[in-house]
This record gives sequence, C-alpha cells and structure tokens, in this order.
Amino acid sequence: MKKFLIAILTLILLAPLTLVGCGNDKNVVRVNEVTHSIFYAPLYIAINNGYFEEYDIEIELTNGGGSDKSMTAVVSGTADIGLMGPETAVYVAAQGRQDLPVVFGQITKRDGSFIVGRENIENFEWSDLEGKEILGGRRGGMPAMMLEYAIKQNNVNCTINYDIAFDNLTGAFMGGTGDFVTAFEPVASTIEQNGKGYVLASVGAESGEVPFTAFMANRSYINNNQETVKNFLKAIVKAYNFLVSANIDDIVDSLRPSFDGTSDLLIKQSIQSYIAIDAWSSSPIMTEVAYNNLIKVLKNSETLTADIAYNTIVDNSIATLVLQELTA
Repeated sequence: MKKFLIAILTLILLAPLTLVGCGNDKNVVRVNEVTHSIFYAPLYIAINNGYFEEYDIEIELTNGGGSDKSMTAVVSGTADIGLMGPETAVYVAAQGRQDLPVVFGQITKRDGSFIVGRENIENFEWSDLEGKEILGGRRGGMPAMMLEYAIKQNNVNCTINYDIAFDNLTGAFMGGTGDFVTAFEPVASTIEQNGKGYVLASVGAESGEVPFTAFMANRSYINNNQETVKNFLKAIVKAYNFLVSANIDDIVDSLRPSFDGTSDLLIKQSIQSYIAIDAWSSSPIMTEVAYNNLIKVLKNSETLTADIAYNTIVDNSIATLVLQELTA
C-alpha cells in the first residue's frame, strides 16, 4: 500500500497542472478500466449495443492494468471515470485529499478471479494450495486481498507471490513461475484452452459478497457533470438488464466487438462462469453493509488501520435518482 500511496500523492501535487485547459466535450467520457475482462460485461454491452449513444455519450476507453494505475488516471485528470476496486478510494481518502474520488455506482459484488493450476485437480479443495506458490497480484489490490481472505478462511499455509504486476500475471505463470495463478475471464479459460493450466475454483464463490468493482470519479467531476453521470449509469443499468434477460447467443454477439480474437465459445463460457457465481450487482447502489464487508477485507490484509466513513467515499445520490427515474 505504501508504494501505491506515494504514487498517488505525487500525482495529487501534479493534478492541478494536468487539469488546466483540458477543455473536454462534456459528452465525451474518458473511462479507465482496471483490466479488460468479461467480468465487466455491462460496460461493454452498453458500448456495443449503443446504450451510451442513446444518451448522447461517447466513451473513450483505456486500460489501466491495475487499480493503482486506474486511480492514478482519475486523480491526475487523464480519465473522467475509473472502473476499479473501491479500496483505492479508501486509500486516497485516508490521506485526507479534498477532491477525492468517490464511488457513484457499483457493478460487481464479488471477486471475479479464478484459481488456475498446472494440474487438473478433480474435486479441488483449498487445502490443495498447502505449501504451494500462487501468483496473487499487487499487495493491497482487491484480487490479492480477496485471495488472502479466502486462504485465511480455509486455514491454508501457502505462499502468495505479490511481486508480479497484475497485467503480467498470466505471462509469468505460463512462463513457469508459481504453481497456481488467479485470472479473470476470458483469460482463465484461455490459459486452459492453450494447455497451460486448468481452471479449478472461483475466489469470489469462496470469499463471499463484497463490492469488488465500482465506477468512481472525482467529486468535482460529478458535481460539474451530474446529467452526464446520471445518463452514464442509466446506460449501465440498461446493459445489466439485457445481460440477465437476453439469450446467451445474443449476449455473445454484444460482447464480441470488445473481445476481438476471443472465440464465441470462450466468451459464452466466461459469461456462464460469472452467472454461476452471481458476479454482477443488480443495483448500482453500494450499501453500507457491502462497504463494511470491504473494510473487513482491508483490515484482514492489514492495508488499512484507520476507519474511513462510508459516506466519505460512497455517493449514491445519482444512482438513487437513476433507479427512481427508470422505474417511474
């Protein structure tokens, strides 16, 4: 967490210089996603099905390759909205920043990563990790912390390798590092298809519900662009409703443009995997109960010692208005 905070604090000092004269078109929304995964299907469906266009929004999508980098993009002003783990907002709030990034919409409600091993272990048990090395991503990031949480729940003694950057985990594992790795879909199934490993278990199914990923923006951006933020969430809610009601082949068609090079079979398997673990939030509102579950995970990993109040980093005002207008 210390390295993450140093990077963020440096950018906080530079942010006012970065923001001068940016002159963005209000309806062009720059979104930085923490990683590219079918786990974030509602975002891609909203883009590909034209739901953002219906609200006169154009999305410029970039990939952060880790929540620390996505938060850096939001704090520095190179992104308007970040799609990342809300733990990053907690870390920034702990430093006392005034115009801090806040959560305005939740998208997933549990960890979306899967345990991938080198051997096909039938009836996998978490005890199979005993004495092994698992590549878990950056210390203090949600994937690593949820893995820690699941391992602690199962009283397993294994080594978590935190030294490999999140977006390099797959390459390191396929190159021979570690006995297991955590991977999101469709990457997990792609590793298996390539004969480099086997998908064994869901971290999210084991660790339980927690607000794993959310949309965040600086308070100043939300205050200055309330109608755009409201319409952004309306498009996401419409995409979620499509995701849970449409035929699976229609969902694949809607996701295909965002996953060029990924077969329809892998896209379908990924969707089914996330449906099976009930990955997506039916409401963009992050509840205080969910937030407290997040704080519990942060304290379990010892990355947070001070208490950060729920309303410090969560603003449900626009999400509440969106649901009211959509059900009116």
